[in-house]
Amino acid sequence: MIVRIMGEGQVSLADGHLAELNKLDDELLAEMEKGDGPGFRRTLQALLTRVRDLGEPLPDDSLEPSELILPSPDATLEEVRELLSDDGLIPG
Repeated sequence: MIVRIMGEGQVSLADGHLAELNKLDDELLAEMEKGDGPGFRRTLQALLTRVRDLGEPLPDDSLEPSELILPSPDATLEEVRELLSDDGLIPG
């Protein structure tokens, strides 16, 4: 699957990593619902770090359709709320 991190680029990520990423996504949703800004920031960074660690970056000149689009590392809680549907960032 192709994942885009807004402002950074795309990575290719094996589908087998979705369960791990879904756990972080669930934490992120819970922190957003509580309005926990520091927890949100910490979990967003953890999610993006795992995607970077597990994925293979695509060349900068490559533009593939992204199956997942994640917010930039500096996105605010309010900005991420706008990106979310009831399903979170990572579809289950």
